Amino acid sequence: ALAQFGARVRARRNELGLSQEGLADQSGLHWTFVGQVERGQRNLSLHNLLKLAAALDIDPGELVKDLVPPES
Repeated sequence: ALAQFGARVRARRNELGLSQEGLADQSGLHWTFVGQVERGQRNLSLHNLLKLAAALDIDPGELVKDLVPPES
């Protein structure tokens, strides 16, 4: 699910023509954090998910819709 989410963030960022640094600036997050999210290495808090969605001008639900949870 983290990798799928990260891929969606990267795809939307690219659609908007933003660099990771640009997205970080707009979201108030650090650029290394954004990179870790895109690589599926970070599990976001709801607060940071909302920040990213706002910076990407997308409904947060679109970023998490139909994500497959990890197997137990």
